[in-house]
This record gives sequence, C-alpha cells and structure tokens, in this order.
Amino acid sequence: MPGDVVDLIMQDHREVERLFDELQENPEKRPNLLPVLTTLLTAHSRAEEAEVYPVAAAEAGEKEEVSHSQQEHIEADQLLAKLAETDPTSPAFDKALQNLIDAVSHHVEEEETKVLPGMRSNLSDERRTELGEAFAASRKQHLGEQPGDITREQLAQQASNADIKGTSGLPKDKLQQKVQKEADL
Repeated sequence: MPGDVVDLIMQDHREVERLFDELQENPEKRPNLLPVLTTLLTAHSRAEEAEVYPVAAAEAGEKEEVSHSQQEHIEADQLLAKLAETDPTSPAFDKALQNLIDAVSHHVEEEETKVLPGMRSNLSDERRTELGEAFAASRKQHLGEQPGDITREQLAQQASNADIKGTSGLPKDKLQQKVQKEADL
C-alpha cells in the first residue's frame, strides 16, 4: 500500500536532495547518477501534475499555489534538460547543477510549506491515501522518461495546472512554446 500522498511526495523530495548532494560531492559518479536524477525528477513531476495538482487546486483550495508550483516544474524541466546536455566533467556542469539545485530547493520549500500542508488539512486521510495510490502508479508509469519526452496531453495538463488560457486547439509545438513562455514570466 503506497500510503499518504503528502508523505510520498516528501520522500521523493528527500531522495532528490540526496542525489543533489552525491552529484556535488562525487563528480566521478555524475555519469551514473545523472540519469537516476533526471528520471526521478521527471516521473515525480509528471505524477504530481497528473494526479496531485488538479486535486490540490479543486479540493484543497490550493489553486494559486498549484499554478505557481506548475510554473516551477516547467522551469525545472528546462534546467534539467540543460543539465542532461552538459558534459558531467566540464566546469559548466557545476553551474548548471547549481541552477537546478537552487530552483528545485526553492520549489520543494514552497511546496512543503504551502501546498502540502493545505492538502494535509483540507483532504481526508482516505482521500490522501487514494491520491497516494494514484501518484505512485503514475510515477511508476513515467519512470524512464526524460523532460523532453513530454506528450501533448501532459503539456495540456501543465497549462491547465498553471491556469494558462487559450491552449485547447494548439498543436503540441505551439502549446509547448506557450507553456514555456508563460512559465518564464
């Protein structure tokens, strides 16, 4: 049984922080750890976007915080893609890694102080367990994906979560441009 969605999300956050520490402290491990980080962050983000954020916005009264969190996910995807393209042995990797760490750490802090407490107080234990099961299943389904593997449906979900209007008829490339542009604001 997966458990409470809030606890599962926080477990992922701790694992990402551990991977960040490993990447910073052990440069020789970067080629092996980077794929682990990218797949975990991508699967975590897609599962939150598909299963958690819509419920947090609609049922837990966290619409504004979800919109902000979604925009941070889009930024993290961009930073993660840039990191994955950077040679782990180059000096540019340290800067790209630090940019990602800063962005994700900020996101985690906000999510753990605003969105998750709202979910814990406004959703029943049973609902959080249901969400935990949905989150775990979605996360498992997305393991192995990279930030660039996003589908049009996932982009549409990001747009909805971020409260970006005028996206329903857009083809995937235009939708992706609009989502990224709105997230940069």
